[in-house]
Amino acid sequence: MEIRALAPDEADTVRDIRARAFGPLPDEVWARRSRLVRQSAEAGRQFAGLDGGAVVATGALLDMTQWWHGRAVPAAGVSAITVAPEERGRGLGRRLMSDLLERCADLGHPLAMLYPATTRLYRSLGWEHAGGWHHVDLSTEALRTIAAERVPVRRAGPGDAAEVAAVVGGTHRTALDSGPVGWPEARWRVLLDDPDAYHYLAEDGFLSYRWAEGNAGLEVSRLVASSERTLRALWAIVGSGSSTAESVRACVSPMDPVLWLPREREREAVHRSQWMLRVVDAPAAIAARGYPAGVAAGVPLEIDDPQRPANSGHWRLEIEDGRGRLERSAAGSGAVRLGPRGLSALYCGIPVPTLRRAGLLEGGDAEALGAAFAATPFSLDYF
Repeated sequence: MEIRALAPDEADTVRDIRARAFGPLPDEVWARRSRLVRQSAEAGRQFAGLDGGAVVATGALLDMTQWWHGRAVPAAGVSAITVAPEERGRGLGRRLMSDLLERCADLGHPLAMLYPATTRLYRSLGWEHAGGWHHVDLSTEALRTIAAERVPVRRAGPGDAAEVAAVVGGTHRTALDSGPVGWPEARWRVLLDDPDAYHYLAEDGFLSYRWAEGNAGLEVSRLVASSERTLRALWAIVGSGSSTAESVRACVSPMDPVLWLPREREREAVHRSQWMLRVVDAPAAIAARGYPAGVAAGVPLEIDDPQRPANSGHWRLEIEDGRGRLERSAAGSGAVRLGPRGLSALYCGIPVPTLRRAGLLEGGDAEALGAAFAATPFSLDYF
C-alpha cells in the first residue's frame, strides 16, 4: 500500500470510502464536512492509502493545539481513520497509523489525540485512554433561574474567527484547563459558518448552541467564560429558551461551574465518549506542558517506546516553577519504568496508583509524578 497526501480535488474519495465503511452522509452534511476535508487536503494533511491505484484507506492529521494545565501544546488531531470494508483484515489500518505517527513527528507535533473506533489497534502503537468528551443533560428551567447581570454580548460569525479563537483560548489558559483543543483561525471560520448553529461572543466568553429534538431541546456545543459574570450571562441566554425547550444537552467539563449554579442539584445524566493520547516527542511534550506552580520533582525515568525509539532510554524528569524538562541521564537503579502507553496516560494525569495496577508503570518512587501531572482532562470537540 502506498500512502500519500490527497490533493484537494481528490477530497470526494473520502466521502465514498467513509460511506462504504460507516454509512452514507446526507448531501447537506457532506457539504459542510467537505469544507474541512478540503482544508486539510490544501494543508497537505489529508492522507490516503492506495493499492493498485484505488483508495483503500484514509486518515487526516488536523493541525491544532491542546491545553495542558493552561499551556497550549502543539498537537495533531488524528481523524477519520477509515479502511475500505473489502480490504479489512489485511493490516492496512495499522500500516496507515504507523505512517501517520511518523508524520506527526515530522510535522513537529509532540502530541497526537484521537477518538477510537477500536482500542486495540491504537494501544498497540502507543496511544492510551486519557480523557473524555462529556455531555450532561440539564433542565432549561433550572438554567432560567440562574441570577445574571447583563453583559455586552453579540452574535458571532465567520468574520469573528480570530477573536473567537483568542477568547476561547483565553478561557482555557485562565482556568488552567487540561485537554481542550485549540483550533486555528481557518478552522474556526468554517465552524462559525454552520447555518444550523448560533454563536454569541462576549469580551471573555463564547457560546455556541443549536436546536434539537424538533425544536423541543437545545444542544450547547461550547460555553466558556473567564469570569463568573459572563458565565452567568451566557447560561442565562440558554435558559431563556425554557418556554420552548424543556431540556439542554451541554458539552462541558466534568467540573464545569454551571453544575454549581442552579438552585437545585440532585442527579445528572452524563454521557461520556473516550479519547486517547500519544506522546510523540517526549522531551518536547514535557517542555510544552504546564504544571502546578507549587510542585517540584526530580524523577529518573526509563522509557521503552518501540515505535518512537527517540523516546526510549534513561531520562531525568525535572519539574519546577510550573515548567518541566526531560534530559538524558545515565542508567541507574530506582528509575520509574514506562512504555508509551504509560507515559501518555501519566502525561494526562491518570493517577500513579491506577497506572501501577494497570501494569502501565513500574519501579521507582513515582509519588511526585502524581502531583506534577495531576489533571482532569476533557475535550469540547469531536473530530
